[in-house]
Amino acid sequence: MIDAAHDERSGGVVRRVALVCPYSLDTPGGVQHQVLALERALTRLGHDVTVLAPGQTGGLGRTIPIPVNGSIARMAPHPAGAHRTRRALTRGRFDVIHLHEPLAPSITIPALLLHSAPTVATFHAAGERTPYRWFGAPARRLARRIDASVAVSDAAAELVHRHLGVACTVLYNGIELERFIPGRRDRRSCTVLFLGRHETRKGLDVLLEAMAMLPEDVSALIGGTGPDSRRLRDRFRGDERVVWLGQVSEASKLELLQRSSVLCAPSHHGESFGVVLLEAMAAGLPVVASDLPGYRGLSNNGTAVQLVPPGDPAALARELIRVLSDAHLAESLRTAGLHRARRFSLDALAERYVEIYEGLAVTAQQPRVPDRQ
Repeated sequence: MIDAAHDERSGGVVRRVALVCPYSLDTPGGVQHQVLALERALTRLGHDVTVLAPGQTGGLGRTIPIPVNGSIARMAPHPAGAHRTRRALTRGRFDVIHLHEPLAPSITIPALLLHSAPTVATFHAAGERTPYRWFGAPARRLARRIDASVAVSDAAAELVHRHLGVACTVLYNGIELERFIPGRRDRRSCTVLFLGRHETRKGLDVLLEAMAMLPEDVSALIGGTGPDSRRLRDRFRGDERVVWLGQVSEASKLELLQRSSVLCAPSHHGESFGVVLLEAMAAGLPVVASDLPGYRGLSNNGTAVQLVPPGDPAALARELIRVLSDAHLAESLRTAGLHRARRFSLDALAERYVEIYEGLAVTAQQPRVPDRQ
């Protein structure tokens, strides 16, 4: 058994932490990525951390595809997942249970109902396409069971407060800064990089339409897969400047961030933060992204990210040309992005969560009796 993490100022002791993810770890996603990165950071701080998730990797039941926030996520809404979650929580004897997207129709809801330890919840979603407003009073009753609520952005916090009546502490997502090494860019190369799921919400179609308005020496590297992959490849098959990379490994992603000229994030809606933008900034790569609330907050009022109206291929093409052709603008974005990224250390984020965990450990006088099902 590892030594207890102890904060002399608060007196709280937290040894074992459960990070509960509603989405399958078998498929990549922003929430999954953040959960696994937080696991590594908390472990470095000396905590015994277990990630609980559905799917083959997580082991808590089979998953089915469910539409959520303009995307499709694989979750486990069935009784078998709830049973396995309850058994894992009972066996784990966790000091704190940290739920990500606690009201997603998956294992996070049974974890919230059946827990006997203090519970922290992190809300990731932003935008209007949220199930919170559909479930009304039941969702609000569930939210009242949470001991400490966190949102990853101001936009996500506003959404939770409006629909659930819950006030959240805002803790922005973080990245493992040591993994991203800024490199020198070859100004002779003009490469636009897209990394994300191929679905309507992510706006890949906007970038591909914008390619027709970009100079002939500009190429696009398209990373990721998704439900729109085949349709988009068929539609834009004639443009040989577009290179389809398929699913990109973490090692390949780091290489792509090093050798590309600009990252493009042309999402239509529903982005609460934008970790891929932050990773590009930490690697010294200029970013052009849609002017959405989540991205706007990360951009530091447009100084660290070049913002464009969402869904406008012509405007996107103009800004990409500016960044690719104006060395001064590109260097300004690079410098501001590097400075901004340094504020989002995953290790610093983990320390903030530990403060919350230990504060709850102090106030927890006795285990809460689980709801009878």
